[in-house]
Amino acid sequence: MTWKECNVMDERLKFVARILEGEKMAPLCREFGISRKTGHKISV
Repeated sequence: MTWKECNVMDERLKFVARILEGEKMAPLCREFGISRKTGHKISV
């Protein structure tokens, strides 16, 4: 299985979209592999 190429901006947009849909911050940060501090910075 090959690795998927990803763009940082696309990943940030996916993260913010899911936050806006009402998903919880902590589980989403774990899934994306970022700290909660970084998650809050991205979603502001």
